[in-house]
Amino acid sequence: MSGLKCSIVIPAYQAASEIEACVRALNYQTIPRSWYEVIVVDDGSTDGTAASAERAGADLVLRIPHGGPAAARNAGLKAAKGEIVLFTDADCEPSEEWVERMLAPFTDPEVSGAKGAYRTRQRALIARLVQLEYEFRYERMARLPRIDFIDTYSAAYRRAVLLKAGGFDPSFPIPSAEDVDLSFRLARAGHKLVFVPDAWVWHNHPDNLRAYLMRKARYGFWRALLYLRHPDKIQGDAHTDPGLKLQFALMGLAILNFPCALLWWPLALAEAGIMLGFLLTTLPFARWAWKRDRMVAIAWPWVTAIRVLIQGAGLAFGLLYHSSLAPLKAKMAGVKIWDIIKSRR
Repeated sequence: MSGLKCSIVIPAYQAASEIEACVRALNYQTIPRSWYEVIVVDDGSTDGTAASAERAGADLVLRIPHGGPAAARNAGLKAAKGEIVLFTDADCEPSEEWVERMLAPFTDPEVSGAKGAYRTRQRALIARLVQLEYEFRYERMARLPRIDFIDTYSAAYRRAVLLKAGGFDPSFPIPSAEDVDLSFRLARAGHKLVFVPDAWVWHNHPDNLRAYLMRKARYGFWRALLYLRHPDKIQGDAHTDPGLKLQFALMGLAILNFPCALLWWPLALAEAGIMLGFLLTTLPFARWAWKRDRMVAIAWPWVTAIRVLIQGAGLAFGLLYHSSLAPLKAKMAGVKIWDIIKSRR
């Protein structure tokens, strides 16, 4: 392809119903189609994902055994011909300016990676809450000259930088934290990563409380492995709400204190004080959301309480599993921990 400026890699697993919309959106961008290639990596799907991608006009469709999104992205990275490699997900529809805007930061030779944003057309309350939760974090990220947290629903990197770093770690077997692990590694190595708030993709977020909480539980479980690998990030990163750590601490304290509070009234007062403190931690977002979506602002404190409980449980179990149970199983089986994690597909 003459004049090729970048490659776009999309990992896809059982995504026949979604991948066509994603690829078709990439066919109609504000830069010439000859400037970029679209690579879809079918991660062992059985639902016709590859055929759907070919029908939509992908330039290259790779078929690999199921190994998870990290392995799929690495396969696409290896096949890519562009100096810059963009990543999005099969369930995303990039806006027509997405490629152009994701490439813009790379006119600065010091920039190694960039992160875009989500938008949604959904009107369900939980989906609106999720979107505003992202936008609240985006506002904070937009004030930073460089970031350390890149999700691959809207991401771009210099290909040479990724290859030198070894790409994504395939020991993350499902969509979890493999993209953030990579950006943490690159930021630690001194690479400049930036946020591009106007480079957005359409996405369907969880639209009911159960789906939202299940997603948060999974995040907690895999975030535990991320923190074991990158303990310095427990202090915070460019994306995570700084108030979340305090919410986890207060919720944990409330749970520990609750049985005693039932037996002794001074501790019952302390319990009430803890919960009041927790409520106060939700007010910055609720006040911000009030100007944008009042129903989300009203629901936020209650949803946050349940979310912190569920995500905290996922985090606690993840810490136990990744630091104790998985190594124990590995030792008994005579294999490494990553072999255990890889097998959990």
